[in-house]
Amino acid sequence: MEAHQIRFSVHGTPAAARSARQQLANGIRRWDASLDQDLLNTAELVAAELLTNAVRHAGHGPISAAARLNGERLLIEVTDADRKVPRAGLPDAEAEGGRGLFLVAALADRHGVDPLPSGKRCWAEFKVGAPAQPSRHVPLQRS
Repeated sequence: MEAHQIRFSVHGTPAAARSARQQLANGIRRWDASLDQDLLNTAELVAAELLTNAVRHAGHGPISAAARLNGERLLIEVTDADRKVPRAGLPDAEAEGGRGLFLVAALADRHGVDPLPSGKRCWAEFKVGAPAQPSRHVPLQRS
């Protein structure tokens, strides 16, 4: 499988996070790498969570978004200027937020946070399998 990569800067606003999620998803789709639609949708959701967290908690500094497809792995990563390491967990049932990293942990094959000299890198990785084979419909016989 051919290697692909996309990386760009993101402004620290909610509108910019939404736009970056769409830009990342569109960039991955343009690779024409025969990725499964479920994987694409999941990667887009995970990117949205990582971007939202970066904007919400580190919107005061530089933020960047990236995706890389290399071999059998799709990597989504978001870097920001906040050195505080986020923790996955479930908030109270009434809380309106706080579930982002829980979703990332549930959806990604691997995920993590790497401290950087100027902040951190939050990432999620997905295994990329062979393209799905078309289903073969076997007609039912009626007696």
